[in-house]
Amino acid sequence: MAILHRALFTWFIFLVFLILLCLRLESRTHWNWFIVFIPMWVYDSILLIYVLFHMVSHCRNGIERFRGTINKNVWYIAAIGLKMAAQIIICIKLEYTKFNLPIYVVMTPIWMLLPVLCVEVFMHLIKHSSRSSRY
Repeated sequence: MAILHRALFTWFIFLVFLILLCLRLESRTHWNWFIVFIPMWVYDSILLIYVLFHMVSHCRNGIERFRGTINKNVWYIAAIGLKMAAQIIICIKLEYTKFNLPIYVVMTPIWMLLPVLCVEVFMHLIKHSSRSSRY
């Protein structure tokens, strides 16, 4: 899939999610919160299948010299899993108010994901800034 197609698909899914979210927050619909988050779960599922297919194709072809890409794909799977867990916990908190989940339980997957994501972006920037010229 070309980069342009992936970007357009990502923006389209995000737009559908925002429309459903606005409809739910304005009380125009009384849908379940799990229904509102369906576009995000569809996107995460497609992304997870893409990463798994990429990993299987590397392993099937016997490409052992790309050990770093397999480790990076495992990180992507973990990040997608944490994002999906955060979405599920947010839906549980919003839909079932009787459970009275504390905010630290709801935010735990996000707090686990954000520092590691910041380190990943920082390392990527350092690695690519040394290759390019200064100006």
